[in-house]
Amino acid sequence: MTVDSPQPAVQRLPGPSTNLASPDGSSVPPTPRSGGAKVRVLETATRLFYEEGIHSVGVDRLISEASVTKATFYKHYGSKDNLILAYIRTQHERVQARMEQLIASAGGPDRAVRAWVGALADDVNDPAFRGCAFLHAAAEYHDPRDPVRQVVATHRDWYTERLATLLQEAGHPLPGDGADELMLARDGAMAGAYAGDAIAATAALHRVVDRVLAV
Repeated sequence: MTVDSPQPAVQRLPGPSTNLASPDGSSVPPTPRSGGAKVRVLETATRLFYEEGIHSVGVDRLISEASVTKATFYKHYGSKDNLILAYIRTQHERVQARMEQLIASAGGPDRAVRAWVGALADDVNDPAFRGCAFLHAAAEYHDPRDPVRQVVATHRDWYTERLATLLQEAGHPLPGDGADELMLARDGAMAGAYAGDAIAATAALHRVVDRVLAV
């Protein structure tokens, strides 16, 4: 959504997205849609993986709660590993689309950054909020070479680059550094909001954004 923090002395220039968080940055799974068996399996996985963790949810439970047969599950996904990758990639695509919608309607790069923070604050105060799906996934897969971690890294790279582009358009002298600060503050706010006081966490995030945009 970076892989998180380069050396502060290095200025990373913003670049275009190559592919894979949300204008709000929340990574909260979307409301399930009705659909065929393949869609139902993915929606069920999205809910359960986000609420309970990826490793703790087995294939038999996914099959039962999605109301599909084992043969149907394996026909569409082949393995739980493939379903996990579909889940995390779908989250990236959702977040990316929401971010672009927010930017398009914001009326300027600085307003887009503030709208992003406002949307994030709304999401972390939602009773269904359980933290960042990408950070959760990274915590469950310790090997950075794992395909899941690679999707997470691509997501975070895209996220940071998109914020850096907004800061560059807003006239920030060091947009890459500013984007790293926003990402770090965003990660902390999401963790703090879930584990502690959501109001205090988002208020702190707003203060960081104020300082970054004032440079």
